[in-house]
Amino acid sequence: MPIVLNDSSWSPDINANRIFSYFAVAAFAGGMYDWTLTFGKEVELIWRQRWSLVTFLYISARYLGMLYSVTQMLLNIPTIPLTDVVSLIVYFTQNWTNNTITVILDVIMITRLHAMYQRSRKVLILLGVVFLVVNIANIAISAIITNHTISGEELILSGTYQCTMNSEADLAPLASMIWILWTVWEVLALCLAVWIAVKHFRELRRQSAGGILGDCFTVLMKSHVGYFAR
Repeated sequence: MPIVLNDSSWSPDINANRIFSYFAVAAFAGGMYDWTLTFGKEVELIWRQRWSLVTFLYISARYLGMLYSVTQMLLNIPTIPLTDVVSLIVYFTQNWTNNTITVILDVIMITRLHAMYQRSRKVLILLGVVFLVVNIANIAISAIITNHTISGEELILSGTYQCTMNSEADLAPLASMIWILWTVWEVLALCLAVWIAVKHFRELRRQSAGGILGDCFTVLMKSHVGYFAR
């Protein structure tokens, strides 16, 4: 049952939710615009070609991202009314879609870094171990959060629809742990990518006095295309 309130103390939350909804709609609109422009090329260059693991991961991330954008809009646009049960279902869908997309993008990132490091087994093992630790921990924490989220609640605040989740305990520390683990993983991947890019740049500078940037892009493209072309 929706709770109707006209308390002015909710104004900051209403404004913050409205601003966030602008970004959610803009992201969805941008994604759909890109999809409509590139769908023909996507069918020609990806769907009709021989599929690989990376192809499957790319398609999955692309369309799960659209689903995530839809759930973001449903939960955050203040003019869309949702029942308590629907709010809870959309929240769970959003949460686990986000986790799935994150795992897919991490696997793609490992594939790209593995290619950049000339298929180094040491780099692959390092990335694989960190990937498993971070994602197993994040999935376990997400499962705990899901298990302790007992209900969704529809609020009508000053004429706007808001969704809120009720839990049995304070889950903020667990949510913070997820962000910390993701940050550690992203920083590690960024450092490895920057390091190998700088290394390639130095090698090309020794070999050629001109066209360094072009050669650098050529090396990076050659190391990646093979994974997406197979």
